[in-house]
Amino acid sequence: MSQTPVLAPVAGRAVALQDVADPVFSAGMVGHGAAVDPPRQVVDAVAPVSGRVLKLMPHAYVVLTDQNVGVLVHLGLDTVTLNGDGFTARVRQGDEVTAGQVVITYDVPSVVAKGLNPVVPVVVMDEREAANIAASEVVGSGGDIACGALLFTATK
Repeated sequence: MSQTPVLAPVAGRAVALQDVADPVFSAGMVGHGAAVDPPRQVVDAVAPVSGRVLKLMPHAYVVLTDQNVGVLVHLGLDTVTLNGDGFTARVRQGDEVTAGQVVITYDVPSVVAKGLNPVVPVVVMDEREAANIAASEVVGSGGDIACGALLFTATK
């Protein structure tokens, strides 16, 4: 068994995944993890773990660690409908990244102006056991979290 610390890709208010206003994420259908409600400003979203950018879309990305832990960062809810508007990629799919490295610049105000929820779910892909995710204390309290601070630890 290995433990993978997963960092907050953006600063903001930590949110338990079950409190995310999207049933696909809140029910753990994609995987388990936590989320961050970002400040209403342009922010740099960073890699939550070190590894290879397995998938890079304008509004989301997956980083795969050397231990084959895939971590999805989804910038906002239903933001696929924006066709990339409000997102600027800073790396390419296939690039190696280190935890804390900027992946996408996220224009939170433009997403909010379009009536979409800017919350950022962060999940371990295909993790079916919620017990394998240990959320940091700040997630439980709903407090503020810094970009790059520990969001949760995944055990695989």
